[in-house]
This record gives sequence, C-alpha cells and structure tokens, in this order.
Amino acid sequence: MDAEDERGFREFVSARSPALMRLGFLLTGGDQHAAEDLVQAALAKLASRWRRVDAPEAYTKQIMYRQQISWWRATGRRVEVVRGAVPDLPGRDRTHQSELRVVLRAALAKLTARQRTVLVLRYFEDLPDHEVARRLGCSVGTVRSTAHRSLARLREIAPELAEELEAAK
Repeated sequence: MDAEDERGFREFVSARSPALMRLGFLLTGGDQHAAEDLVQAALAKLASRWRRVDAPEAYTKQIMYRQQISWWRATGRRVEVVRGAVPDLPGRDRTHQSELRVVLRAALAKLTARQRTVLVLRYFEDLPDHEVARRLGCSVGTVRSTAHRSLARLREIAPELAEELEAAK
C-alpha cells in the first residue's frame, strides 16, 4: 500500500468506524469485545484489498456478515454472554430511547447469532429478503421464516418492544 492508499484507508476507517462498530455490536448480540474483533478482522481484510475495492463500506459490511456467519457456524465458538436483569421501564419520557436500546440489546443477546444476523440485515440495514438470502447463502423462505420466528421470540423476551416491533413491519 503506497502513501496515498494508506491515507485513503485511514480516512475511511476514521469516518466509518462508528457505523461499523454499531453494526458489529448488533451482529454480535451486544458483545462489545466481539464487535471490536469483528470490525478489526473486517478492516484487516479490507486493508489487504484496498486498492481493488470500489465500494469499501459495502465490502467491509459483507466481510463482517460472512465473518459472523463463520463464527456462529464454528462448533467451538459457543460463547454465552451473561447480562444483568433489565430494569423496569417507566412511561415514555426523554430517556425512553435509551431505555429501549438497553432492552433491545438484552433481547437481541438472547437470540441465536443467525436470528440476530437476519434481523440486522433485514431491519437495521433495510435489505429486501432476496438480498439477505443472497448474502447469507440461504433461500428467501429461510430468511422470512427466520425473521418471523426472531420477531416472535423478541416479543416473548421483551413484551415492551411490541409497539416498536409492530412499527417495523
């Protein structure tokens, strides 16, 4: 990598790291360290191919999706993240969004990695079912059924999210 390529890569990392960390955080179910590892692994792969990549953000996200899939398919990588109890939430006020994020993070952590990945791609990245299926290497029916079951599980785990989940449909 020459000096100009390195400068471009550093600018990309500075500008897009927060968004990539949010995506990594969602894909890993709220595990900050795993999210950092995921982003770092993706950026390391991107750096080695920087000169040949036309759309670095899309390429990096694709690496993250595939790396996360590889991690949850690996049999020895079954790590359980223990969370404290979610506090009771009062009526909506200025802190509602922060409280909602805490509840959502805890609920996402209770889903399987595959369920989280489908929900992140489908609702956070706002990708259509066929694109999610293409990225995950499965059928559209699998994406739809996984999304349906995942949303049902979220409703079961965190009933306070029901209003937000209904709005996402």
